[in-house]
Amino acid sequence: MRQGEKGLALLPKARFVRHMTLRNDVRPMVQLDADAIRDAYRRWAGIYDATFGAVSMWGRRRTVGLVNRLPGRHVLEVGVGTGLALPLYDGAKQVTGIDLSAEMLAQARRKVRARGLSHVCALEEMDAEAMDFADGSFDVAAAMFVASVVPHPRRLVAELKRVVRPGGHILFVNHFSASGGVRLMAERALAPAARALGWHPDFRVDELLAQPDADRAVLRPVPPFGLFTLVHLPR
Repeated sequence: MRQGEKGLALLPKARFVRHMTLRNDVRPMVQLDADAIRDAYRRWAGIYDATFGAVSMWGRRRTVGLVNRLPGRHVLEVGVGTGLALPLYDGAKQVTGIDLSAEMLAQARRKVRARGLSHVCALEEMDAEAMDFADGSFDVAAAMFVASVVPHPRRLVAELKRVVRPGGHILFVNHFSASGGVRLMAERALAPAARALGWHPDFRVDELLAQPDADRAVLRPVPPFGLFTLVHLPR
């Protein structure tokens, strides 16, 4: 994993994490399909902000902070959910959000109206693995806590590369599985509940990034306790 001169110029100084050569101990995961995701987030929609929202805000703030410093106005937020990150964007950005869950989007639309978030251009119900946007539509795409939700993570990466212009930037923030110890044991114990949770607790970074992308990406731990990782992939 490169430490990335561009990434260093845009992020505050901190220890960068070096991942990774691809692992061969790939274990089958509980499959999440679109219906399972919709069902899970239909249940989560009303309580998401009060539960996962609080612990995830560090990652959202770090990600949007980087988006605001990156060049380009046109921003895609994939998995916009209830819109927790929408108030954090600079007013000069033009933000389009997509999500698979109609119930989560309804919460996001209420936030936009209540707070007068004029920089939010559109909120659309859409599959992140098969987006309706034209090639090169965006300068930056941010996928926050989505990589471990979608059925085919590398298909997500391919779609983001398609809709982000050459020279643009793709960002992920996500929980990735530990390499060992008690945390890995806990993640594997939770793995069978993936369909109910709506995400994979034992999701590995190499399931998202093929080796050529891994070599170019910059990874950075974010609070709390380095539980999440911010991935910056130049397009």
